[in-house]
Amino acid sequence: MNYPNEWTQKEFLQNKKKLAQEDVDVVLIDTILAPIEKADTLTYNPYAMNKYPKGSVFVFYCDTGKATLDRLKEYKEKFPHQHCISLKGGRGYWRKNMMLLDDDNV
Repeated sequence: MNYPNEWTQKEFLQNKKKLAQEDVDVVLIDTILAPIEKADTLTYNPYAMNKYPKGSVFVFYCDTGKATLDRLKEYKEKFPHQHCISLKGGRGYWRKNMMLLDDDNV
């Protein structure tokens, strides 16, 4: 899979589901100490994050997505064995009730 620098919430949800089938961890990383309601997040903690398997995907978020995108190079250097992505729009654009529908249900 080709990993871009940013994912929207929809792309995050789609890719998390797809990669879970391939046993790849996709983790939403809270960099601002403000968990997103109804989302499974991990507070930024390099020690804990380095315990994830090689090839895991870390999706970093802040309030707007701008700070995490600006620091993406730093994250990629700090976690060279994982894929680092910024959440586009950050916490501000997260829709707590957004979910994916199976194609069979449409």
